[in-house]
Amino acid sequence: MRQSTQKNYTLLFTALVLGLGWAVRGHFGHEWGAAWAGAMGALAIVVSSGRADWQQSAPKLAALGAVGWAIGGMMSYGMIVGYCRGTEFLNVAYGYTMLLIVGGLYGFMGGGLLGLGLESSEDKKIDFPTLFTQMLAGGWLFWGLVIFQLEWLMTPPRSELWAACFGAAIALAWYLYREGFYKALRVAAYAALGGGFGFSFGNFIQTLGSASGYIYNWWNVMEFTLGFCGGLGMAYAVKTSNWKTSLKPSKTANWLALLFVFFAVPATNYITSFDKKHLTQLAANLKIQNVEQFVKNQQLIVALVLLFFVIASISQWKAFQKQDKHENSPIAVYLLFGISFYYILFAYLLHGLFLKPIDLYHSESLYVPILLMIFALWFFQKDKKENVSKHIKVKESWRTWAIIGVGLLLVILIMTSISINAHEGLGGMHNRF
Repeated sequence: MRQSTQKNYTLLFTALVLGLGWAVRGHFGHEWGAAWAGAMGALAIVVSSGRADWQQSAPKLAALGAVGWAIGGMMSYGMIVGYCRGTEFLNVAYGYTMLLIVGGLYGFMGGGLLGLGLESSEDKKIDFPTLFTQMLAGGWLFWGLVIFQLEWLMTPPRSELWAACFGAAIALAWYLYREGFYKALRVAAYAALGGGFGFSFGNFIQTLGSASGYIYNWWNVMEFTLGFCGGLGMAYAVKTSNWKTSLKPSKTANWLALLFVFFAVPATNYITSFDKKHLTQLAANLKIQNVEQFVKNQQLIVALVLLFFVIASISQWKAFQKQDKHENSPIAVYLLFGISFYYILFAYLLHGLFLKPIDLYHSESLYVPILLMIFALWFFQKDKKENVSKHIKVKESWRTWAIIGVGLLLVILIMTSISINAHEGLGGMHNRF
């Protein structure tokens, strides 16, 4: 009973963290927004695992999670969402299926790179130059073949970089299989399953929400669902695998990873999101009189927030390294909740939410309550964590995956049938055929 409770805690904890991260990511978008969410998901795995070896690698694992989930940020899916808002069965089914693929690619690379970090050991090290070279080559070749030679377009006239991500995912899968990183491959597969289902089902919720006429940020609900289900799949695979002691990274690698996660990712989001054009428009929406001063103040506040969290993370990691024993250190907890609150603050400042009344009709109002829920989960389970390697191990057959595939197909058909009968066409709808 206790074992089952602990596993459920890990699943829910990670799902909520990545769901929250992906919801906040919706305000920043693209690769660098996804990187922040990916780092949160990786740290959630570390915090809930109860493993000292993973805690010593927390910055490196966070960076791998960030890079993995970020790669998919280059994909365009606005048109695909529009296909699901139509009334023709073929177009809507196509839309849900393509979202399954796009979400699956997010999860596969996010889970795969994190799994690599977890499975690496003294006798099984990662050749990162080879891996990333092969992923780059695989992405470029597959993109060229599918898009320019075969002309299999998913989202015309939008970017077709999904094909590059698909090629990179194939290269990653082959590397994991060839080098014997089977547990990492399993994490990639389950994260893909969760991410793909979450994206498709999340858009189903968005479609029904829009059809209901209830005004809400249903798009953000879709994003949360993608992250929640992706985190669920990733955590399940980690929790039901037997992990050896992972390779401890060098001090330099951890420091570089820490700076990447707490400085480079936020700084890039700062540069791309808090520009003068956006803040000027925000000032107009808030009816600010002195626009120029408002822009300067907002940029200064965000810069100070960035500086504070960079200094805080460096101080905490430096103190952690000086400790003789790391088993009971809360360093991963500090990093996780620090980076999560950091991200929420950025989102709130981006929308000027401290300068207007709280509106429960906006999804942003739920970010802090969700973070508090995550904290409560950790607080009440922090003394009950068991080492992740002690849990029951599950091994799937090809038959299992075939059943899962058929199940997903049936779910898509059911969602399509419900969607086309729930409305007579929604705003933003598109037809692929």
